[in-house]
Amino acid sequence: MRALQMKAPTSQPFPFGPFNSAMQRRWKKPADTAQTRLENRTRDSQLDKLTANLKRLATVLQLQHLISKRRGPHVSVQIMSRWKNIVGLNVDMGQLLRKYPHIFEVFTHPVKRNQCCRVSRRMEDLMLQEEAAVKECELEAVRRLKKLLMMSVSGTLRVHALWLIRRELGLPESFRDSIIAKYYDDFKLVDLETVELVGRDEDLGVAQVEIWREREYREKWLSEFETKYAFPINLPTGFKIESGFREKLKNWQRLQYLKPYERKEVVRVRTCGGIERFEKRAVGILHELLSLTTEKMVEVERLSHFRRDFCMEVNVRELLLKHPGIFYISTRGNTQMVFLREAYRRGCLIEPNPVYVVRRKMLDLLLLGRRHSRELHIESKEESDNVVGDEDVGVPRDGDWVIPILDNFDDNLCEISDSSVEELNDYSENKNSRNEHKLEG
Repeated sequence: MRALQMKAPTSQPFPFGPFNSAMQRRWKKPADTAQTRLENRTRDSQLDKLTANLKRLATVLQLQHLISKRRGPHVSVQIMSRWKNIVGLNVDMGQLLRKYPHIFEVFTHPVKRNQCCRVSRRMEDLMLQEEAAVKECELEAVRRLKKLLMMSVSGTLRVHALWLIRRELGLPESFRDSIIAKYYDDFKLVDLETVELVGRDEDLGVAQVEIWREREYREKWLSEFETKYAFPINLPTGFKIESGFREKLKNWQRLQYLKPYERKEVVRVRTCGGIERFEKRAVGILHELLSLTTEKMVEVERLSHFRRDFCMEVNVRELLLKHPGIFYISTRGNTQMVFLREAYRRGCLIEPNPVYVVRRKMLDLLLLGRRHSRELHIESKEESDNVVGDEDVGVPRDGDWVIPILDNFDDNLCEISDSSVEELNDYSENKNSRNEHKLEG
């Protein structure tokens, strides 16, 4: 009976006790990878919110670009519903358009009686202002492109890599013709996909962090040993400082490295401190690249296109996560966006530029949502009556060659009708005269 009452052996491991203390206990070491550091990083709610809003703005701008390719000033909502996969929407197109009445105007066509959409006047004005701001800052964009080519080891960059960050650099859509071909004294196309710097300008070989170091040295009376190779550190709120972190950061700030525009020596990884110096050089290049952008941010994926040209043979995302006081990676909106922490305060750029100001106005117009939309309904009713008269003005259409033939046909009918009326009048007068003669006789 005792054997039957004995409990069955469990699958749990043998408990640790005084009689088996000599046995080795194994446990799984927690993984420390770039993915785990990305998930466990200290979040910045303001930059995350900004990233989500910018993702929505990018979707709206992509829709506006598709509408501008159409023939007329408006597009039917039924046609726009086919663009869901192109834009990457997971909601109904009509629901999205009615969510932003300050950007899209949805109305009923007076003739076809279907739902149509067009871009609002305020959004069109902002698009024109952005083009004017980009054109106004053309010399500044040329200076940015020069500095990027000076950071390159071979003095060349791929046009496709520049095209991917053209918006971040403030370059126009057709920068190959409007910038590279126009300033032929500074740039040269080696082939169709590579641009080369004609001559180096040493006056431009000063990194943005060097200006900060000089200001720290003069204003805060810090020693040159502390500021010569240091970077501005802005740790996020709630960052947990572990033991030994301050000492490691202090030693890293003093570590010498090859600056982005210097070509005096080659960093050898196998030398003493070679790996740290090599990584710090990559941090300096990424810091300068983000400083050259108009909004001080760029997608992490697009930075990988500059690894070979800038000689950064490192994992870019892992390097950015190692320095949370300099960079911040936001993963909102299914994209990984890296921000330069020192350039932002409370989700806004500290030193705005004309291009950023216009794009911020677009974002503010997006964030209005459905608020203050009563005035828009009144304006849309007044303009919807003139849709037919304004549709495809000055655009040749199929069947236009028939119009002059019909006009001539109408003129001929008028002439025939006039002549027939005169003949009928003569005939009636002759008939009346004949009847009078018969009565007299």
